[in-house]
Parts: sequence; structure tokens; C-alpha cells
Amino acid sequence: MEKVVIVGGGSWGTALGKVLGEKGFNVNLLVRRSAVAEAINKENENPFYLPGVKLPRKLKALLDPVDAFKSAKLAVWCVPSHALKDAFTQVRDLASKIEFHISGIKGIDLETGVTPFKFLKQNLPKECKVFVLGGPCFAKEIVKRLPAAVVLAGEDEAFTKKLQETIAYSYFRVYRSTDPVGVEIAGVLKNVIAIASGICDGMGLGLNARAALITRGLIEMVRLGVILGGELTTFYGLAGMGDLVLTCTGALSRNYQVGLKLAQGKKLEEILNELHQVAEGVKTCKVISELARKHQVEVPICQEVYKVIYEKEDPKEGLKRLLSRELKREFDEPLLTKQVKGFKIDL
Repeated sequence: MEKVVIVGGGSWGTALGKVLGEKGFNVNLLVRRSAVAEAINKENENPFYLPGVKLPRKLKALLDPVDAFKSAKLAVWCVPSHALKDAFTQVRDLASKIEFHISGIKGIDLETGVTPFKFLKQNLPKECKVFVLGGPCFAKEIVKRLPAAVVLAGEDEAFTKKLQETIAYSYFRVYRSTDPVGVEIAGVLKNVIAIASGICDGMGLGLNARAALITRGLIEMVRLGVILGGELTTFYGLAGMGDLVLTCTGALSRNYQVGLKLAQGKKLEEILNELHQVAEGVKTCKVISELARKHQVEVPICQEVYKVIYEKEDPKEGLKRLLSRELKREFDEPLLTKQVKGFKIDL
């Protein structure tokens, strides 16, 4: 795979491009804005999303999809989830000629509830192989070459292993999984819990409260994630617990910042304008709320985030409701207490 095309020139697409470019691949970054392309190609820098970071010369930004996809053996999708359908439609014929596709998108379609993995599977030829990349990885740390561990998930382990070896690098450790659905659902749900964590810190509720929120947030992730087809163990790994801890505690998390500023009294529109980037949890919390109702799954933290964002509920009222819920056993659901036989952790 000498040439890779990355669809989306934001911080995550650029960061992955930097990793692959440093590894020696020729990387075409398909971007929408000419200013972004010009800056990357002339200055080897993406000042709009990762200012001050020098990019490898093997990374080129392109505006023309035909040029970007030409001779590429791997396509990596890094657009916001709500933009995937339009982006794919514009390059469908070109993308259909590429065998390997990785979704680096941590979101879900607002209208259909379809994840990027399922969307790509449904719209690409059957011979195309689709994978999901998840786990705790802030783009701003990746481009500094700080060590990170992620998980690549695909339905066929042999091909997943091949691609795992392709994208892994000295500071970018890649584990593999055969549960793309679970990895993807974990990436969706953790964004909503991260908003709740930001609200928790913005209200000054303390570290005890935040630790409890993250732990119970993981339970909600497991409840809904397994119902939607994910494997239980996935949610205790890098894509689940790993990414959840990162986005719930790291100031670089856009979703955390949304919650933090909401609790401080700022309006959502003002917050999003200040971010200049997409906070996936803002839109996906609505889908999560609907899916939970459809499948009759309890996700009280996610529901309170939905009420704060879409019903303009005061976070203090949400806190009262969470703390006054009926007392119960910590693990009283068969889903969470069943034994997982033959599970092995590779360190």
C-alpha cells in the first residue's frame, strides 16, 4: 500500500496522515478548502487545525477527488459523521475501486442511526473490506509523536492483521479486534459521557463525582453497546474504557469542553462557534436517547445530557434526578454479570 487517501483534512485526518507519511507512505489528504490545501502543500503545515506542526513531505493536500484517489490502495475516512453521506456520494465511483477502507469517525448518522462502518459496508462493493479505528487518541498528541495505543477492528482477522501492521508505527501502537460494531458504538457513546463529565467539572462537583460518573457511564456504554451488537469485552478495552477515560478527563476533548462551558452558563451556539470543530456528542446524544428508548435500555446519564442540550434543562436538576434514583445493586443485570469464557488479554 504505497499510496493512501485520507478523506477529511481536519485535525484527526491530518494527524493520521502525518503518521502514515512518516512511515513512508505517499498520503493524499482530500480537503474541501483551497486555503488548507495551499498551506499544507507550501508550508507543510495545517494552520487551521494543527498550527505549528510540521508535516512530512509525503503528505499532500488535494482538492480534486480524482487526483486524491488515483492509485490509492487504502482509503481512510475522517470526516464528521454527519458529513459522511455527502462526502461519499461525491467519490462513490472512485472509492468503490479501493479494496481497503478504514473509518476513523466516532459518530452516527442523525437521521438513520446508521454508523459509518455500516454505511460504508452498505454502499461499497461486497469485495471491499471495511475496518474501524478506535481508542484514546487526541490528534494534538499524536502529531507530537507522543505514544498512543489504538484498536483496529475488522470482520476478517487475517486482513485486520495485515492492515494493523500497515498503519502501526513506533509511537502509534495498534491492537486488533474482530468487533468493528462494538469499537464503533464505544466511540459514539463515550462522546456523550464526556459532555456529562465536562458538566460535572464545570459545576465543581469534585473528583469523586467524576470518577463515579465515568464508571457508571461505562455501564451505560455496555448496556446499549451489547444490545446494538457489540461484544462485551470491547467496552472494557481501548475503544471503550480507554477512550472514555481520555475524553472525560482531558482538556483537549471537544465534548468535555462543551459540557464544561454549558455548566458555566454559556449558550451552546456560542460554545460551538468557539470550538471551530465538531463535537460529535452534541448531535449524537439525540440518537443515543432514541436508541435507548427503542431498545428499552436505561442510560440515565446520556438522557440527562440530552435534556441539557435539547430541552435546555438546568444541569442542577439533572444532578438531583441522578442522585435520587432508586437504590439498587451495583451489578444486578445478567448482561453485566455473565462470565466471558476463554477471554485472554494480550499485553
